[in-house]
Amino acid sequence: MAERILKLGIPAGSLQEATAELFRKAGYRITFSSRSYYPNIDDDEIDCLLIRAQEMARYVEDGILDAGITGYDWVMETQADVHEVCELVFSKVSRRPVRWVLCVPEDSPVKTVKDLEGKRIATEAVGLTKNYLSQHGVTAEVEFSWGATEVKPPKLADAIVEVTETGSSLRANNLRIVDEVIQSTTRMISNQNAWKDDWKRSKLENISLMLQSCLAAEGKVGLMMNVRRADLPTILDELPALKDPTVASLSDPDWVAVNTIIDEAIVRTIIPHLKSLGATGIVEFPISKIID
Repeated sequence: MAERILKLGIPAGSLQEATAELFRKAGYRITFSSRSYYPNIDDDEIDCLLIRAQEMARYVEDGILDAGITGYDWVMETQADVHEVCELVFSKVSRRPVRWVLCVPEDSPVKTVKDLEGKRIATEAVGLTKNYLSQHGVTAEVEFSWGATEVKPPKLADAIVEVTETGSSLRANNLRIVDEVIQSTTRMISNQNAWKDDWKRSKLENISLMLQSCLAAEGKVGLMMNVRRADLPTILDELPALKDPTVASLSDPDWVAVNTIIDEAIVRTIIPHLKSLGATGIVEFPISKIID
C-alpha cells in the first residue's frame, strides 16, 4: 500500500503563530525553522508547507496541497473551486471576524460608494473590490496595492479597501470607513479530489473536530460542587450551563454532586452566589476541549 500522506498548507505570516497555537491545543505540535518553508509536525501522516494565506486556495484547488488554512476572503478573491471543511473563528488579534472596509480620508467629500464613480481605489483584494463595486453599479479604477495601503489616500488613491480587526491602523492614518465590503473568518479548505478520498477526508474531519473543540472551549471553565437535594432546584435555576448540568448521587442520600460548564467571565460572580444558595466544595477547573 502506498504511504498515506496529507499535504497540509499552514498560513505564513500573521496567522502562522495563531494557527500553530491552535494545533498545539488540539494535540499537534508544529515547529518552524527560520530557513525552511516545511514546518515539522508530530504526525507522520501529515506534510506541512508554509504558504501565504493569499495564495493558499489556488494551490489547494490545483492539488499541490490536499488542504490548507486560509481566510474566506482569499477564497472569494481567487474564486477557487475548493471544499470548505470547517470554519475556524480565530485571527492574529482576536476571535472576531476580520472586516474588509472601504475607507477614505477623514476630510474626503465621499459619503457613499456611489461617490467613487470614476475614482481610483487601492487594495490588495482587487477581485473582492471589483465585485463589490459591480454590486453597487459603480465603475472605478481598482489598482493592486503592494503594501502600506493606508498611506496612499489622498495623493495616490481616492480610497482604499483594506482589512481591519480593530480599526486602530485606520484611525492612526486619519481614515474614515465608508462601508463594509465583506467579513471574513479563517477556514480549513480541501482540494475537491482529496475530499473524495476516504482516508484524506477522514483525516481532515478528525483534525477539524479537534481544532473546533479547542475553539469551543475558549472562555469556558468547568464547575463542580456539592449541593443538598433540597437546594438542588434553586441551584439549577440559577446555574447558567452549557447544557443540562450533570447531577450525581453521593454516599450521603441528602446530597448530590453537580458538574457543569460555564463562561469564565461570570465565575467571579456566580461562585459567591452559589455559595450563598448552599453549594459547598465548589471547584473550578480548566476546559481545553468541548466536543458535542
